[in-house]
Amino acid sequence: MTQATGLPRLSVWQTGQQFLELVRFSHTIFALPFALLSATLAWQSEPFRAVDALGIVLAMIFARTAAMAFNRLVDRQIDAQNPRTATRHLPAGTLSVLSVMLLTVAAGLAFLASTFLFLLREPANPWPAGLALPVLLFLLSYSYAKRFTSLAHYWLGAALMLAPIAAWIAIKGPTELTVPVLLGAAVAFWVGGFDILYACQDADFDRRYGLHSLPARLGIRSSLRIAAISHLIMIGFLILLGLASPDLGLIYFAGLILITALLGYEHRLVRPDDLSRVHRAFFQVNGVISIGLLLIVLIQVCVNHLDKG
Repeated sequence: MTQATGLPRLSVWQTGQQFLELVRFSHTIFALPFALLSATLAWQSEPFRAVDALGIVLAMIFARTAAMAFNRLVDRQIDAQNPRTATRHLPAGTLSVLSVMLLTVAAGLAFLASTFLFLLREPANPWPAGLALPVLLFLLSYSYAKRFTSLAHYWLGAALMLAPIAAWIAIKGPTELTVPVLLGAAVAFWVGGFDILYACQDADFDRRYGLHSLPARLGIRSSLRIAAISHLIMIGFLILLGLASPDLGLIYFAGLILITALLGYEHRLVRPDDLSRVHRAFFQVNGVISIGLLLIVLIQVCVNHLDKG
């Protein structure tokens, strides 16, 4: 142990691993596929530019890293009181508050810088750089939502909704927004629904600590119903997306049947009297849904090109 900080002495490699665990880097899988899905549809009427793809990926990674690190900072005292989260890096003392602050600032600045890549393309697109700061502030603000509203789950959904909309604007500018807005709305209700499922684990703690969540306010059984309704609304928006986009057809709609089945399976895993499988529902099933939907769209687009060829 170091005398100055009381923290364990870690190698650079170990510290990097700790930071990746802190921000749950693997969970980028929840938002990045939807940004790439939106970009794929946008590229059907715009030329593919490598700088756009690079900018989207970097912006997604850095924005999410900044938001997650900030969330861990803001919630560190709450996490320390909750037995489920007391072993997280800040309450457990694995990482220092200063180091996570520096990570937050560095990731935020890297996000802002990444949006300037869109000024290097031809023709230059000033929209990503111009909207970057308001977007970042909105993402960071989610960390305070559960302190004053039970709809914090949908605030998170709105934050991830920005991913497909921002990716579209990065490629096409703020035009023909019907497709990304429908996709974004689907993402918002998908995220809101599965965040409600996840929050069921902390219903009693949130109630005692004065935090706002639907499970704490309405109870687990009612919250599970709201989560299921949210996911039905998600499917509705995905159907509208298929009808609105000229690039989506039978393969896409067949894929939606599989997505609907996966959502049904997710809700069978989580019961009012048995929350032991929440992690499987939250991490595994939702990861398959996000990647699966992207793959379905990629297959549909490839088949479209083969038919045209």
